[in-house]
Amino acid sequence: MAIPIDIAVVGHTNVGKTSLLRTLVRQRDFGVVSDRPGTTRHVESIELKIDGASAVRYHDTPGLEDSAALLQYLKMLAPEATPVERVRAFLRGPEAQAAFEQEAKVLRKLLECDAAIYVIDCREAVLPKYRYEIEILSACAKPVMPVLNFSQGAVSHAQAWRDTLTAYHLHTCVQFDAVAPFMGAERQLYEDLGVLLRERRPQLQDIMEHLDWQGLERRRAASQLVASLLVSAAAMRRAISPADLAEPARKAALLRHFKKDLAAQVAACVQDLLAVYGFRAGDAEVDLAPWADGRWEADLFSAQTLKDASQKLGTGAAVGAAVGLMADVALAGLSLGAATALGAAVGGLASQGWSQVPRKIANRVRGIEELTLENEVLLALAGSMVRLLAALEQRGHAAWAKVQVASAPAEEGDNASLHGLVASLAAARSYSQWEMVPGSQASADARRTALVERTAQRLRTAAEQPKLLQET
Repeated sequence: MAIPIDIAVVGHTNVGKTSLLRTLVRQRDFGVVSDRPGTTRHVESIELKIDGASAVRYHDTPGLEDSAALLQYLKMLAPEATPVERVRAFLRGPEAQAAFEQEAKVLRKLLECDAAIYVIDCREAVLPKYRYEIEILSACAKPVMPVLNFSQGAVSHAQAWRDTLTAYHLHTCVQFDAVAPFMGAERQLYEDLGVLLRERRPQLQDIMEHLDWQGLERRRAASQLVASLLVSAAAMRRAISPADLAEPARKAALLRHFKKDLAAQVAACVQDLLAVYGFRAGDAEVDLAPWADGRWEADLFSAQTLKDASQKLGTGAAVGAAVGLMADVALAGLSLGAATALGAAVGGLASQGWSQVPRKIANRVRGIEELTLENEVLLALAGSMVRLLAALEQRGHAAWAKVQVASAPAEEGDNASLHGLVASLAAARSYSQWEMVPGSQASADARRTALVERTAQRLRTAAEQPKLLQET
């Protein structure tokens, strides 16, 4: 078994060292993150494990607080000694237990490690105290990997930092925002560590491959969860009796329950997604308010519906007559005689195999309406969930702000994959048993499983189209 790589995470106070480690090891609760300086007072260690074995041991160190005074003190120690010998002499002396106790903890750990990650807050200008820090860290004779944190903010001195690092012969650095890392930042960090630690490059390559595999598995699991939600939402169907339709209060209550059931499914999916990505419950929510109204299927006998029926059932005279009869009944209203005639038509259509029509026609005869979700609602839900997936992919484990995803239906033609996805969900409308109640097992129907898998594949395709992922 390979010996774990030991990495000391170092830097000035309050630059995001603990935040970086939370993201690298995907542990939301590691250490203490605060705006107050000097939050980390002792060295805290955490492991990145692969298949249960430790691959990297990270050591979160206290912030360097008085680099100017420490550098001056080091230069007074043994003038003829090498820089690293001066550091060792300092650690043996009394000041390592007194004025420079915090700095001593950092340097002692660094000397024990294979390399250091030097975290830089790019919002800060390159002040003399930071240059002194670089000199002190370089004196330890260990490879140092600078990480430019907060480089995408409104104020960023990233280029000035790069120039300064180059002046101190630190030519390799990586941009990595611990709160919102860009895609590929993690791989870049390990690749650059491989440049500094050549003898450990095979181990680091194994780590990168494993992390790539983990990323694929997370995306696959997340797309499956969202696909199951969309299939369940498309399958939602509530029959409303004539008595309930005639009573406004009861009708309104049924609408509220329908929306509540939908919201519960979405909330359960969001929490499952947060678990997949290693975030806390409640770290994200999807706004349902603008589009969770559902609809009353008033267009059951629309011309397009009947046209689609005739195309599916064939163009025989009997079928054509039945379809025409349904159109007349729909326009003129139902009567006892019409219902009798309609019953004969139901038998003819059922024999043709279009199982969805008999149920709808029978409900129509009884005055029953069905509450379902329009395609526009499913499209808005799908778009919101894809945006949520993108936000979770780009979210660091040090982020505190809740991810808020507002619903916004995609514009016509904006994303062909997403529109095609919603169209493919039509198959679920025939199977109300495919709805998944939170806390229960999904239907084991092989057709549902196949539809979920196809939908998940479409989701992964849609998620690759950046225009859809822009916040609206």
